Amino acid sequence: MKRIAGVFLIALIGGAVSLGLYKTFEKKQYFGNSRPEGIPISRVNYNPSAAFNQPDFEAAAAISIHAVVHIKSEFQKKSLVYDDFFGFFNYGGQRQPREYISPYSAMGSGVIVSPDGYIVTNNHVVQEATNIVVTLNNKRVYEAKVIGTDPSSDLALIKIEEQSLPFLAYGNSDEVKIGEWVLAVGNPFNLTSTVTAGIVSAKARNINILGSQGAIESFIQTDAAVNSGNSGGALVNTRGELIGINAAIASGTGYYTGYSFAIPVNIVKKVVGDFMKFGKIQRAYLGVYYREIDDQFAKDKGFSDLRGIYVDDVVEGGPAEAAGVKSGDVIIRIDQQPVNGKAELMEMIGQKNPGDKVNMVISRSGKEFEMALTMQGEESQKALVKDDKLIMHGATFQVLTSNEKAKFKIDYGFKITSLGNGKLKSSGISAGFIILSVDRIPMRTTQDLKEALANRQGGVLIEGVYPNGLRAYYGIGL
Repeated sequence: MKRIAGVFLIALIGGAVSLGLYKTFEKKQYFGNSRPEGIPISRVNYNPSAAFNQPDFEAAAAISIHAVVHIKSEFQKKSLVYDDFFGFFNYGGQRQPREYISPYSAMGSGVIVSPDGYIVTNNHVVQEATNIVVTLNNKRVYEAKVIGTDPSSDLALIKIEEQSLPFLAYGNSDEVKIGEWVLAVGNPFNLTSTVTAGIVSAKARNINILGSQGAIESFIQTDAAVNSGNSGGALVNTRGELIGINAAIASGTGYYTGYSFAIPVNIVKKVVGDFMKFGKIQRAYLGVYYREIDDQFAKDKGFSDLRGIYVDDVVEGGPAEAAGVKSGDVIIRIDQQPVNGKAELMEMIGQKNPGDKVNMVISRSGKEFEMALTMQGEESQKALVKDDKLIMHGATFQVLTSNEKAKFKIDYGFKITSLGNGKLKSSGISAGFIILSVDRIPMRTTQDLKEALANRQGGVLIEGVYPNGLRAYYGIGL
């Protein structure tokens, strides 16, 4: 009996000690907050995210939803631009068909970037629209006017007449980290003020959705749920700063399946600033023909690593040549930022203005050199590329004149001014033919045309028009 009583007493003391420790813990720490005894949990400042170190999205969401607007665009005819972009695509660039909410309207989102009514959205949301209606989060409705559109970045700036509007502050997309928490704010499926969360999955993604090979594609990839109607909406960080404009998803069905893409805010700032200050985009120009370095190319060239962008050629009189860049050099860094692919290079150059000073590090014969160059504008590029001429496959190509652009109601293309023996002539093309696209990619710059036709293997589809207005298509094996 004494033994049993002793065991019972030890157990009783142990239980009392455990209860005391539990009470002490309960009083002093309850998911990171003090909860005086007797006060119900519902009255405690309960914050599980603090205890488990999880992000708190409440403040960022509260800031963002009031600065993101609903956009309804109306068209005289079905917009091919809207079909291509707003309907989204399979990963790899294959477009998905889309049904319109009504025969001639489309829905999207926009972000207020200034208190006096400037709103940034995707170009594909408003291009070709005859009427644009903006609805704020407080349900007030306005008609908007287009300030400027930029197909090469898929961005547009519109404006409503109002003052003292809530707006989002710009973040810095260069500082965005893979794995960082983000929010997507927009109007999917016409549901206003919708917030979804995810992380940054990747940066500098080129998904070949903007068409032109000279387009600025360096998307922030996230797994935040984005669907039809989110285009033009905000991608924000946990501080409520704008870090991107949602543009597309990768999907086999047209619905979100885990991949969404946003235009970095540093490009957005550049485009918005140009439209506000100049009324048009001031695109900077580096003056190099380049290619990415993969494993096989590195082996062929005897490179010890795969860093950088390989310079195939430099434009005579361009900023790169003036700085001392030569064919065969490898661009390693621009303004201390590593350059390892086309998307990164296009993003960096896309943020620059003509006249900007750039510090560039190149590798030549295994040694690194630092050089300074001054960016030039695209207009100077046209004057530098051998009088706008390019010779390939026995043909001489020249950019269109202003009269030719007006005649055919286009703003890009290359005319074949002379045609010698070669694959183009043998395919049936005649001199005078104007190439508008190759493999459905618009030919806007000499870089586009050179990348589309030079050093290519396999077949390509060339589309264009003759001076008499006859449209023609040619399949050519290169």
